[in-house]
Amino acid sequence: MSDKSSITTIIFDADGVVIDSEKIWDEAQAEFSRRRGLPYERAKLKPLMAGRSQAEAIEIFKKEYGLSEDAQSLAAERMELVKRGFEEGVEFMSGFREFFQRVRSDYKTCIATSMPEELLAVVDGRLGLSKLFGDRIFSLIAVGYRSKPNPDIFLHAAKQLGAEPATCLVIEDAPHGVEAARRAGMKCIGLTTTFDRETLNRADRVVNSFAEIDLADF
Repeated sequence: MSDKSSITTIIFDADGVVIDSEKIWDEAQAEFSRRRGLPYERAKLKPLMAGRSQAEAIEIFKKEYGLSEDAQSLAAERMELVKRGFEEGVEFMSGFREFFQRVRSDYKTCIATSMPEELLAVVDGRLGLSKLFGDRIFSLIAVGYRSKPNPDIFLHAAKQLGAEPATCLVIEDAPHGVEAARRAGMKCIGLTTTFDRETLNRADRVVNSFAEIDLADF
């Protein structure tokens, strides 16, 4: 690329950034809620649960609605609904592949995600993530399941790629991810695929699509 920025490394979140999966999560959560006679209050639940580990997300759900069901059973049921949706038709996010092809030769790239390993396996099987990123796909298992907004997953990714945090740019779609990038000392672009601009306003830049990303800004 001409006019290359001071960024050396681009860290992608997976859900809602690389993978067009947020509708699948929403549909699964709506069904999960309906089974308990509850509405799916997306505006309330989504910001609380996005970027969290599955165990944390279920505890949040239980607390919000005063449920007494076993957390492990709830998590397994919810995961089965999500996994079914992934198997039926998860795809790349619009514009991701074009952007990735544009940057892959000039920047180190990786995925750092809260997505469970079993879902990553489904995505890899359908879309070939490992063909794009090799072994540079990092999940919460690598950091003891310390989920966003803790910075651990991003700091781990930077260390594995031999990059200083200040030279890393995170592309995120959720407020917890944006906050994790800030805590890691990294720059962050908020992509409005899941939340609106106001919800992502702590990112360094907020864009509506990959086509709007200008790395010279950094």
